[in-house]
Amino acid sequence: MIREVINERLESILREEGFEYQFNVEIPDENFGDYSTNIALIGSKHFKKPPREVAKLFVDKLSKESIFSEVTIAGPGFINFRISKDFYLSILSEIIKKEKAYWKVQKNNKKIQLEYGSANPTGPFTVGHGRQIVIGDVLGNVLEFLGYDVTKEMYINDAGRQIRLLGRSLWVRYNELFGKEYELPEDGYRGNYLIDFAKKLKDEIGDKYVEKWDSEIEKFFMNYSVENILKTMDDTLSMLDCGFDSKVRESFVIEKGYVDLVLNKFKEKNMIYEKDGAVWLKVSKIINENDKVLIRSDGTYTYFLTDIAYHYYKFTRGYDKVYDIFGSDHHGHIPRMIAAMKLLDIDENFVHFILHQFVTLKRNNEIVKMSTRAGNFITLDELIKEVGKDATRYFFAMNDVNTHLIFDLELAKSKSNDNPVYYVQYAYARINSIFEKAKEKDIDFKILENIELLENEHEMSIIKMMDEFIYSLYQVEEKFSPHYLTNYLFSLSEKFHSYYSKYKILDEENKSLSNARMNLIFALKNVFEISFELLGISAPEKM
Repeated sequence: MIREVINERLESILREEGFEYQFNVEIPDENFGDYSTNIALIGSKHFKKPPREVAKLFVDKLSKESIFSEVTIAGPGFINFRISKDFYLSILSEIIKKEKAYWKVQKNNKKIQLEYGSANPTGPFTVGHGRQIVIGDVLGNVLEFLGYDVTKEMYINDAGRQIRLLGRSLWVRYNELFGKEYELPEDGYRGNYLIDFAKKLKDEIGDKYVEKWDSEIEKFFMNYSVENILKTMDDTLSMLDCGFDSKVRESFVIEKGYVDLVLNKFKEKNMIYEKDGAVWLKVSKIINENDKVLIRSDGTYTYFLTDIAYHYYKFTRGYDKVYDIFGSDHHGHIPRMIAAMKLLDIDENFVHFILHQFVTLKRNNEIVKMSTRAGNFITLDELIKEVGKDATRYFFAMNDVNTHLIFDLELAKSKSNDNPVYYVQYAYARINSIFEKAKEKDIDFKILENIELLENEHEMSIIKMMDEFIYSLYQVEEKFSPHYLTNYLFSLSEKFHSYYSKYKILDEENKSLSNARMNLIFALKNVFEISFELLGISAPEKM
């Protein structure tokens, strides 16, 4: 990797001079050079010299290195580097020899868990869930590529008040099929999916539970609703090509005693009390927030309590770190969870939170209005059926997680270069078509031959960008946002499309140069394939 080589050279000079400090190596505007560093600016206070004098010391030493064709000082003391053609070609040679292994990082033995897609099984996945699921899936893919041992996990809230409301709502819909009218619960669920479940249930059991209701029947309708919704969720996940390594139910956490375990730990520390028939946690003793209810006056557990228990269960499984991916409406949940972890003597660096902003659908320049509880919404599987899996995944991944996403349905379906997923896939299809045309033109492709004929700046720039691929993944890792990868892929596609338009890649009168350029795009093909695999989108050979 070019950056690593530059860093090594700079650190070597620092050691020779008896210093050690942090500095950056960045990519500047191409007019200034291929790479740039602030090492002299940072080093001025260490060397006790003006930055430009410090920079001159580095330039004098580095100008002798064969990796560089030019090393210059700019502005107050930045050092700019131009990489030699020979070194670029050596990088290309390594990429071609190692193929996808060139960027592969060794295992680091860090065991981490990503929790995402954790939705109440009270209805189909919404588009909001979709963004979260894709973010989590792509992050998991990238972190695995970077050497982590990753567990992708979904938490299923299948216990509590909302499930009772769901069961009652289904019972009402079931009775309606027999002409019996009952009011839906005030906070019940009104989506058409419950009518479909009710019809299915009628076919299975007939009028067995018409106008009948007790605790056992309630339990039956709760379980029936949950299992059918989980089935629809699994079907949607399959359509989206998002798999989980494990799924943990809230009921499991309760049954296995983790709720009782954390309650006992809180009792031992005198951090819970009873008030108005409910059990409260003394959150106010840890953070500047009001105390929170753990057990309601009717004896049911709050989501807060079972989520604490679930996180303690995570802790017992030996992860180095766990990451919860939530919608931004969960912001208030974070400080109280951190407080609870402290009370359980869990290190503050164990649990991390990633919040993503919401999704708005746009159709024909108009916002699509949706309400989940009212049943007026576009489900995630409906979105996938309309725009396709690739566009769904790419669009959910392409915006910073911290920004609101406006999902343009018409753009996502369009077969034009304005559609970013079409644009990047078209670049890959073009690369494949070049190799097909080479066969038609009787131009043999020979690995690693003639690459010394590559010499224009555009070709060197493509090599540099391929080498930089790993750093886009490091940005994803650092900021926990997949958009760094989609941004990189789009820029790489732009660079290739420009190259394709400007230069003749296949020339029957100059087969040696043709072979050199085919080697370049053969290497490029690998970057596209890795990127598509990490993003979970297809790599079409033809379009």
